[in-house]
Amino acid sequence: MSPRRRAAIVGVAESELGRTPHLTVLSQQARASSAALAEAGLTLGDVDGLFTAGNWSWAPALTLAEYLGMHPDHLDGTNIGGSSFEAHIGHATAAIEAGLIDVALITYGSTQRSDRTRGRPRPGTLTEQYEQPFGLPQPVGAYALAAARYMHEYGVTSEELAEVAVSARQWAARNPRAYHRDPITVADVLASPLIAEPLHKLDCCLVTDGGGAVVVAAEDRWQDVATRPVVVRGHAETTTHTSISQMPDLTVTGAARTGPLALERAGVTHEDVDLLAIYDSFTITVLLTLESLGFCKPGEAGRFVAAGRTAPGGELPMNTNGGGLSYTHPGMYGIFLLIEATRQLRGDFRDQPDQPDQPGRPGRQVEGAELALVHGTGGVLSSTSTVVLSRS
Repeated sequence: MSPRRRAAIVGVAESELGRTPHLTVLSQQARASSAALAEAGLTLGDVDGLFTAGNWSWAPALTLAEYLGMHPDHLDGTNIGGSSFEAHIGHATAAIEAGLIDVALITYGSTQRSDRTRGRPRPGTLTEQYEQPFGLPQPVGAYALAAARYMHEYGVTSEELAEVAVSARQWAARNPRAYHRDPITVADVLASPLIAEPLHKLDCCLVTDGGGAVVVAAEDRWQDVATRPVVVRGHAETTTHTSISQMPDLTVTGAARTGPLALERAGVTHEDVDLLAIYDSFTITVLLTLESLGFCKPGEAGRFVAAGRTAPGGELPMNTNGGGLSYTHPGMYGIFLLIEATRQLRGDFRDQPDQPDQPGRPGRQVEGAELALVHGTGGVLSSTSTVVLSRS
């Protein structure tokens, strides 16, 4: 047993996205898992660690293991919202480094759009019992509170928030699988209906079905895989609250801790990062995250995005698949951040310079990308998990 074996992502895949009434949460996960393992050149028999969240079972890992016909040696059903899968990467890497497992399968599936589960009331927990009776809509109301405070404190405008959605749509236009690909402007965002002031409809993520899977393997298995491994360099996770009323500072997220710590553990700095995959449940999520991670000073993220730095052709490309705002968002989006970052670092889009349905439109490959920072956010800005990935 080698105590410090490196771990790498060796396979990724989505299942069907959009609206999938013919699929269940479990079949979403099964399809994505099968495709990710096939890409890696592995089988379920190679997997000895299973990680999952969000299939609405009392024991998601047990339910999925039975459904897939697996008997894994290591189980992890950690659920901290949309950042669960970045946390799973860290947990799987730790298990691999300790010699507990060789191959981990991380999965997620949702039929949220078909079921419209987001609109169903859920019982209040802990301090939420003091928020829900007063009509705070979840989760958009909580993010609206953070946005209102942030805009008040720093003088940030709705136009600057809208720039995040515009940049995401520019990337989505280069992704044939994106749910929305038509171009939008800042004016379009501001003209869309207010959902929870100050957030407009186009400031909010999509509501879709979908599933995804990520395969992580120990380095002594890399010779067995069919892809170029993407190495897990660093990871950190934390939580600051459950309910938005208990958030210590509505303008600072846990990324202020997990970002610097993940970079330190990876032995790199902000200047080394070529690509960002940032959870974009709402436009405000991105601005707060960029600042908390340390890529911008407080109150400057809106101008940072408006200057085109994260858009196609910018110096720090972000959410190159279109993100949760334009690509897909089946309730817990974090696994799709990992999928896109992996494909970018492998150079999967290099041979696809033009979109097949729109000849002449450039593809989304970020040339020369060697290091990516992936950041998940869960709950109502409640949990954060940061992962640093690099080309092997």
